[in-house]
Amino acid sequence: MSKKFSVFLTVLFCAFIGCMSLVSLLLPDVDFSPLENRYLQKPPKLSAESLNSGKFMEEAEDYVSDHILGRDFWVAAKAWSERLSGKRENNKIYFAAQDTLISRVDTPDTGKLDKDMGYVDELTGNVSVPVYFGLIPSAAQIWKDRLPAGAPSADEKSIIDRLYFSTGASTIDLYSALAPHSGEAIYYRTDHHWTSLGAFYGANAIFASMGLDPISLEDYQKTTVTDQFNGTLFSSSGVRWLPPDAIDTYVPDSGVKVTSWFKGAPEEGSLYVDSWLAEKDKYSYFLGGRQPLCVAEKENSTGPKVLLIRDSYSDCLTPFLTERFSEIHLFDPRDNLTSVKGYVEEHNIDAVVVLYSFSNFAVDQNLFVLAR
Repeated sequence: MSKKFSVFLTVLFCAFIGCMSLVSLLLPDVDFSPLENRYLQKPPKLSAESLNSGKFMEEAEDYVSDHILGRDFWVAAKAWSERLSGKRENNKIYFAAQDTLISRVDTPDTGKLDKDMGYVDELTGNVSVPVYFGLIPSAAQIWKDRLPAGAPSADEKSIIDRLYFSTGASTIDLYSALAPHSGEAIYYRTDHHWTSLGAFYGANAIFASMGLDPISLEDYQKTTVTDQFNGTLFSSSGVRWLPPDAIDTYVPDSGVKVTSWFKGAPEEGSLYVDSWLAEKDKYSYFLGGRQPLCVAEKENSTGPKVLLIRDSYSDCLTPFLTERFSEIHLFDPRDNLTSVKGYVEEHNIDAVVVLYSFSNFAVDQNLFVLAR
């Protein structure tokens, strides 16, 4: 390569970087990325404290990265380059078999798990009604045969078994409910949640633990409400070449009254909110998305009233629960710090179910609410 050509490439590269930077600065800032389903970094605030701590430079780097011209293209290009280089993981998400993205699950801190199980046991002792505890294994456990060879991921089953053995609450065997159906579409391929089919098997595991009759899939007609769902793993991985998922429903919403507390006050809700199907976050079609409290009441039902302390996996589970429970009170500790004991007494709750996905339980910082 001649010296002149080397200089030409250097000048061309610098011009490219300069033009990219200039255009990126001139473009108006975007607060939210629908494709990545997250809020983007805001301009950093300069102060002596942020400069000394390094926070300013860290936020400045994130800001430039988030607002560079053609960011969506560069994110996808990075994922492609990772794949072409032989890597089977990007941003802690595995490129798994059968066109599947699976989030890596790191082994959680034992001390944190034991502390949180202490909160579950405190709840069990504080209320006068039965308390049931269930952990939903992730796709990394149930679909581990799809993972790349040698891909590290936590041994969720062993950890769940240990936690179940140590608690005084009644336990819900969700692993045994899901594992025999690992060949079915019980998780989304582009999202971390279980599908409605997975939630159906989970609902029967809950009913079994409470001595209630199971429901049969043959009694329902599957309805596909969209076949264009690209979930959270699609957003985070940069992978843009997989076919989208479908979202299905089984239980009709007739005869079910839903009340939602999105902004601290009750408002009419629904098991299914069609408007979300036009958005990137199509999973919020179930119940309308994240909310501190949601109550689903089944007309003419004599079933028990259940308080479900939960994460977002219960959004698509709730329609099935209305088949056996007269009231389902969905309590999200991320946004609701109400006394659980007080809530049970005020609303004449018959049973409490603490139900979390394994991954969320491992990192949730709000489980202290259980002991209030």
